[in-house]
Amino acid sequence: MPYIADSDYIAPRGFRGAHASTILPGVFRRVGGLAYERERIDTDDGDFLDLDWAQQTEPADRLVIISHGLEGGSNRPYVRGMARAFVRNGWDALAWNYRSCSGEMNRNLRFYHSGATEDLERILRHVLRETKAGRNSPFPRRYSEVALVGFSLGGNLTLKYVGERGAKIRKIIRCAAALSTPCDLAACSVRLAQPENRIYMLRFLVDLRRKIEAKAVQFPDQVDAGPIRTMKTFQEFDDVYTAPIHGFRDARHYWASQSSINFIETVRIPTLLINAKNDPFLAPECFPAELAQKHRYFHFESPEHGGHVGFTRIARDGYFWSELRVLGFVEAHLKGVGGTRLADRVF
Repeated sequence: MPYIADSDYIAPRGFRGAHASTILPGVFRRVGGLAYERERIDTDDGDFLDLDWAQQTEPADRLVIISHGLEGGSNRPYVRGMARAFVRNGWDALAWNYRSCSGEMNRNLRFYHSGATEDLERILRHVLRETKAGRNSPFPRRYSEVALVGFSLGGNLTLKYVGERGAKIRKIIRCAAALSTPCDLAACSVRLAQPENRIYMLRFLVDLRRKIEAKAVQFPDQVDAGPIRTMKTFQEFDDVYTAPIHGFRDARHYWASQSSINFIETVRIPTLLINAKNDPFLAPECFPAELAQKHRYFHFESPEHGGHVGFTRIARDGYFWSELRVLGFVEAHLKGVGGTRLADRVF
């Protein structure tokens, strides 16, 4: 069954510690050879989403849609690396930015959260409408196959989207992959509140503080930025901001209803989850090996190393292991050969 117990990822020297493999790739990696063109689409609730496209010179019929992590965006190295890997192998790539993450604050009070699959659905409706019509978008293409890839928060969003739709998912969506994914939001909030993870918690809260302060200027009668200045955990942030802004009772209601671990059982397309055992963000609940062992479509791989969105590979071609692995998984299933690793053959 699709639990991959013998992952072939071997971390380079210097990248085997949890924090080194998490921090160093984000700080030092530069991903060239990829040019985006931006498209802005208006949403039906009066807001907008910014989409960054990387397309083939000649029309491609395959598209990968990439969802980033918390307070990330389409230009994060892990997103650009994955997009470049697919583009180099004949795919178009669409890296979308969540509301408030594209460099410009969104219009509405709401911004984004770990389970906001309605915006991913908006992206897909836009892409598929243009696939059929081929006229309104400045980036019209006719796609016959779509793959979904998500990192961290975007991995939770991707798994939840696929599981929500189950057997009714659009036939054009053929495969999905999630990396470094906090499948259980409650358990991961506890994990990130631990002293050894304080550096990450503080970084997230600094970024989120700027966002809440901007929202308080936009909506002074609805948002009070005062509380965030003394917050130290996601429990506090989600109770005061995420939950009320997005229609949840409190943090625990948000976590329980939006955690992708509750949607994996109903996944009905080939889907790969890669979570490193030394990921400092992830709690034990995010390693669903037993679920994968009895699942027809859900594949789970847990390398010993890799950290959070790390999986560094030192090679002249510039690919990280995770990019080879995901592309290999997707192309293998599109060719109908199951979980065969194609990394060595494809590249």
